[in-house]
Amino acid sequence: MAELKITAGPFVFGAEFVADAPKTVAKFRTLLPYDSEIVHVRWSGEGVWIPLGDFDFGLGYENHTSYPAPGQMILYPGGISETEILLSYGAVHFASKLGQLAGNHFITITEGLENLATLGKMTLRKGAQPLRIEFA
Repeated sequence: MAELKITAGPFVFGAEFVADAPKTVAKFRTLLPYDSEIVHVRWSGEGVWIPLGDFDFGLGYENHTSYPAPGQMILYPGGISETEILLSYGAVHFASKLGQLAGNHFITITEGLENLATLGKMTLRKGAQPLRIEFA
């Protein structure tokens, strides 16, 4: 059974926290339930993101990647670009207008993966979609 329930647009996904990012997971747990909106990425490829501006999670890098697989959620803690959370639904090379970035892989979607590409394409064509992350 999934640890997390992610509702994005009209879709519901089951997900798990990633053990290899304990500090990121611990911090994000304190924010649940988490409500926001996702928009389509600008530079990174097939992904949706939550721009967070100068929000400081007080985190550094752990379990970081520039190439999240579909269903992986990463948190970029800020630095050379704004803080953000990205969810990959296809091929992603995580970047900003300043170049390649790396984010902490802290959540993996485990249920509903068949709807990720539809969510991503819908976000690209129709705009921002509501997002809620909560304990299942």
